[in-house]
Amino acid sequence: MFKNLLICCALLVAPALFAEETRLPNPQVIIKTSEGDITLRLFRDKAPLTVDNFLAYVDAGFYNGTIFHRVIPNFMIQGGGFDPELSEKDTGAPVANESDNRLHNSRGTIAMARTSDPDSATSQFFINQRNNLQLDWAPGRDGYTVFGEVILGMNIVDFIATAPTANAGRMQDVPVEPIVINEIVRAPGP
Repeated sequence: MFKNLLICCALLVAPALFAEETRLPNPQVIIKTSEGDITLRLFRDKAPLTVDNFLAYVDAGFYNGTIFHRVIPNFMIQGGGFDPELSEKDTGAPVANESDNRLHNSRGTIAMARTSDPDSATSQFFINQRNNLQLDWAPGRDGYTVFGEVILGMNIVDFIATAPTANAGRMQDVPVEPIVINEIVRAPGP
């Protein structure tokens, strides 16, 4: 009977432990691209809404088969919203801007792309190839929410940034040869 009680308690506690594990402050993901892998550490402790939004897209497989559709050398690479035919994917609701989290758009950080509306970010993101502190929040200026950093594969980011680009319809700085995000997956835990 005592053994059954222990098993019952374990079954009740296990979901709570699993739920807590999935809410760890700094989960990692791997962006598997046609040019190589980029591993990111996400800062849920500094941008919880943004990280949870991004991970919801990751877990749904939304990014699989999308491209880096905007590449500007010595600035950033942007992806997460278009397929190789430059068709925009349908997204969920926008996430609130968290750019006042004291994180900077420095080299190797990942931030949310958005329109001129600070609370318009959905699925698109960019990786800063250089320090872009002009994109940071400041009093009277909404910034772009930084929510993670590259911990492995910055050489892949730098390589992608060298891709030849052209205009494609209404879009500029589009790689001539598609740079595909094959998938983004959660990295195995420690």
